[in-house]
Amino acid sequence: MAATSACPFHQVLDETLRASAPEPARREFPLMPLGQAVDMGRAADGTPLVDPRIFDSPEFQRNPYPYYRILRDHHPVFHDPLHNCYWVTRYDDITACYVDDEGFNTIPKGMSNGVLGNTQLELSGVEHRRRRNLYGRHLVGQALDRRVPIIERLAEEMVAAWFDDAADLPEGSVVTDPVDPARRSVELGRAFANEFPIRVVCQVLGFPDEARSQFFYWYSSMMNGLGGSETAHLGIRARQDLEDYVAELVAERRVRPTYLYDDAGDPIGMDIISELCHSVVDGDRLSSEEITSNIALVVGGGGETTRGAILNMWYLLLQHRDQFDLVCAQDAWHAAFHETLRHSSSIGGQPRHTSWDVTLHGVTIPAGSLVQMVDFSANHDDRVFADPERFDVFRPDLYTGKIIRSGYDRDGRRSHMAFGVGPHLCPGAWISQQETVLGSRVLAGALASRGLSVAIDVDRMPKDVDGVSLAPIGLGAIRSLWLTIGPEG
Repeated sequence: MAATSACPFHQVLDETLRASAPEPARREFPLMPLGQAVDMGRAADGTPLVDPRIFDSPEFQRNPYPYYRILRDHHPVFHDPLHNCYWVTRYDDITACYVDDEGFNTIPKGMSNGVLGNTQLELSGVEHRRRRNLYGRHLVGQALDRRVPIIERLAEEMVAAWFDDAADLPEGSVVTDPVDPARRSVELGRAFANEFPIRVVCQVLGFPDEARSQFFYWYSSMMNGLGGSETAHLGIRARQDLEDYVAELVAERRVRPTYLYDDAGDPIGMDIISELCHSVVDGDRLSSEEITSNIALVVGGGGETTRGAILNMWYLLLQHRDQFDLVCAQDAWHAAFHETLRHSSSIGGQPRHTSWDVTLHGVTIPAGSLVQMVDFSANHDDRVFADPERFDVFRPDLYTGKIIRSGYDRDGRRSHMAFGVGPHLCPGAWISQQETVLGSRVLAGALASRGLSVAIDVDRMPKDVDGVSLAPIGLGAIRSLWLTIGPEG
């Protein structure tokens, strides 16, 4: 027992699985050219086989889409015995499963409950609808529009700091060219995308200015603690600290609500915490725990999702310069946001459990099974999107309007699946779109007004296996994006 406890996790896993399987639990896969899959063997009828160990490999993380294509075409419901789950990968199947909230339930996912608490992500039925309706009041429509001036002001302040030598910027985030002081390199993550959505969420929620540094701690600790990682205990501790702090705010705001203000100093409505304190659902005021769980979800949906969307969008647009120029000229940032999330979303999917035996494509999924709805794959389903690996902001088959919970399917246009669809569509979807679009519009406008051009600082960015090409995004979001900024021409 002592020898086993000293082994790294993967070694213990390998030894355990090796005892009951003829093949080793881990396997090295070669890094293939983008769009090509490793040959994992074929069945007697020629059907490509899928080794579930591929899902844990660097090759899959970097080059996932040819493997998703094999799953969609040959194994649309794939039983993965290694990870003890079923993968559903076609767009229409995933849509049907998301809408079937009874057959494919959210309880108990266990993905976030330990850190974020009892959020609506893991609720169903009446209790889910009770909390879900709150987002219709506070995070969509006019409630969201009222916050536009605040978001724009925060973005303008952050971008202006890049050009202020006295500004307190994250260390190493802006580097002036020693040969040409008019040019500089900016790491968009540290200089903008990492902190901007957190500032916005902190502001619109109604946290006092003096709590901003504490808010960064809550946010980063909870996000790093998701998924049962080794930092989960730090996330749980941060969540409890947040709940204790919010309890005091709630007691105060129930008596004295606080407000958001426009640029002229006029109130534009209560902040979200004050609104939640005065919300009545089914005749009852929300408890402190319910308010905290709503805040935790807004933190995740309006923070981490926005960070990934901004970095991925600018990385893709600047590799397709003609599209970047058109987006700026036509103010097509909403379309760019949607195509980015279709092409390279930072959100991979939402797990479900079957309430009873379900048969799909001839595969019976037993009751209580974990089912992975692979949004990454749905967004690249060529049954829905033509040439899905091509990034095209102006593609005619993608819906780029207001995010709709039921999804969009009309006149040959479909919505992407990055936020899911149906009753459990990501509650942070609308604020993420607003933050990404407004922040990017302000950033592009600030550079243009200063007569500056922008491009990827290729020398500072990771390269693909050939050592020359820029590294692909793969699954999730890039962690940093170096830009070179200088006078046009």
